[in-house]
Amino acid sequence: MKYAEIMPGYVYTEERVITDEMVKSFAKITGDDNPIHLDDDFAAKSIFKARIAHGILTLGLVSAVLGRKFPGPGTIYLKQDATFRRPVYIGEKIQIRIEVLEKIEEKSRLLLSTDVINEKGEKALTGQALVLFREDEEE
Repeated sequence: MKYAEIMPGYVYTEERVITDEMVKSFAKITGDDNPIHLDDDFAAKSIFKARIAHGILTLGLVSAVLGRKFPGPGTIYLKQDATFRRPVYIGEKIQIRIEVLEKIEEKSRLLLSTDVINEKGEKALTGQALVLFREDEEE
């Protein structure tokens, strides 16, 4: 999408499934091997009753949407506020929902709501991002 075409109120959504492989890879890359993410027996005794994905992994999927799909290539993350409201379980299908809240023309910036919604329709992650978006001029 071109910056000129993006308007407040525009919504982009994408669905993803959180896999065991994603969680294990994230743990290996970051060193966050908290057993709530990796150990079935430990997680079964927790308040969640099963293993959950890292909150930052779910936020990373928001980053992937911003940089690749919407607004897309050329997006520079400037700021992210996020609240982790509910767990995301291994094998769960989530929806990533990005909404344009404000367009800051003079600086080519967008203020976006960034939500991750679980299979029950509940917001697992809520937040706002500020991004700089300048599409490739050769397109």
